[in-house]
Amino acid sequence: MAKVQIFENKPPVLGINSLGRIGKLTLWHHIGRKYFKEIIVNLGREAGTGLDTIAQIIEKDATYGLLHRFLYGMKSERIIQIVDEKKGTMLIDGIPVTVLREARNPADIPWRQYGADIVLDCTGKFNDPTVASDNKNGSIRGHSHGGAKVVINSSPFKIKNKALSVPNDAVTLIYGINHTAFNPKKHQLISAASCTTTGLAHMIKPLLENEETNNILTASMSTIHAVTNSQSVLDKVPKAGEIDLRKNRSILNNIILTSTNAAKALADVIPEVQNIGFMADSIRVSTNTLSLIVLNVTFQTRINKQGIATAINTNMINEIYRKSAQNNPERKMIFTMEQNVSTDLIGVDAAVIIEGQFNHTRTAFINLDISNIPNFPAGLMKAFPENLMKVPVVHAKIFGWYDNEYGSYTNRMGDLTVYVHKNIL
Repeated sequence: MAKVQIFENKPPVLGINSLGRIGKLTLWHHIGRKYFKEIIVNLGREAGTGLDTIAQIIEKDATYGLLHRFLYGMKSERIIQIVDEKKGTMLIDGIPVTVLREARNPADIPWRQYGADIVLDCTGKFNDPTVASDNKNGSIRGHSHGGAKVVINSSPFKIKNKALSVPNDAVTLIYGINHTAFNPKKHQLISAASCTTTGLAHMIKPLLENEETNNILTASMSTIHAVTNSQSVLDKVPKAGEIDLRKNRSILNNIILTSTNAAKALADVIPEVQNIGFMADSIRVSTNTLSLIVLNVTFQTRINKQGIATAINTNMINEIYRKSAQNNPERKMIFTMEQNVSTDLIGVDAAVIIEGQFNHTRTAFINLDISNIPNFPAGLMKAFPENLMKVPVVHAKIFGWYDNEYGSYTNRMGDLTVYVHKNIL
């Protein structure tokens, strides 16, 4: 007689650790999405005068407005109802939400008690997947002690001990790029990368998939990035050991140069990038959200007798992105020829919004001194006057907007969360 396997049919429960910028907006995303039937939020401490204070923090946002208006428009009414102050329970648009206010260490959060199989750690503090789960200072692995089957980190992994590598049960995934690489039998820790890496990955992937543009010689990017809570409102004295002094300067009236690990993280989700000399930097500006990637890419190309590129040009680059947006709905990419400014795109549900009208290319020649090329066949030297080889290249400058808080990053992490949950049941 054949065995019949019975699966427990329980409603999906989500755990969120932190009510910071990404934690709160992640709660907004899943309240609106309605996939998870219950949400457990670990705040880890008391706030204000009680649960009503926390409800107000959840409901109001200086960037996106009031939660009910964000979801349902200007004429809508409040959708948060306090149920039990002591238990920390409330209803948000019909979804039961419990706020935990005791444990700070992930190992002490009772996810199992509430049936939360998947947990999003949005603290930005537990980014090292090599730290043991019982570490007294906390570890992202600690969530498994409380019952989490899979933990998604809303930050890139950062391993402090450079002699160690990313463990086999940890992986970096971006929805629409490599999310199908999730292996429920193997992966317990997932990094959702960063907001910039998410936008950049969606800009690079279509180029690598096209036969004419997949041979990238070199690339660089700068992100004109909105302010984050890691920066100072006013100038302050840096902590001991801090190297980046600029982040301690006032964001109210400064353009601040800083670094980004987006290029390194990009190789984690698109391995082909490892073969490209890729550089990245960040320029912080005093806006509250909506950032812009300026991507510079150099391709080798073919030219005709008139010296005009016959393959890669601005129209072709734009067509690559137009088709990618049309043919790959999971990528949530938008291609536009409109003349946007940053506030036009706040909250737009897109991994990246390609500004087609501003993209441009330029054909040029690189004069290579072949005498500097190791192991170049000596017999071929005579074919090149003065040892110079002229190589036709196309330089492309491509612009992509992304809402670094809700529209791009939080929404893509929400897509990833639902995908992962469906595959661990």
